[in-house]
Amino acid sequence: MGMAVKVKMLLAAKGMTLADLAKKIEPPTSSQNIGKKLKRDNLSEKDLIAIAKACDATYKGIFIINDSEIEI
Repeated sequence: MGMAVKVKMLLAAKGMTLADLAKKIEPPTSSQNIGKKLKRDNLSEKDLIAIAKACDATYKGIFIINDSEIEI
């Protein structure tokens, strides 16, 4: 599952639209810009952290090594 799908799920869970997100995100952006990034599934970690903050959520980007369960 791509991050764009997860962002859409987050917005649905919070009852938010792209316009709502655009109003709350820092630095300010347009709903068109967010929509384009979601359509291309082209979100940087910085974007994801800003989206999480705007949605009162936490973003954790980690790697877990399967044979040892070490998190990086």
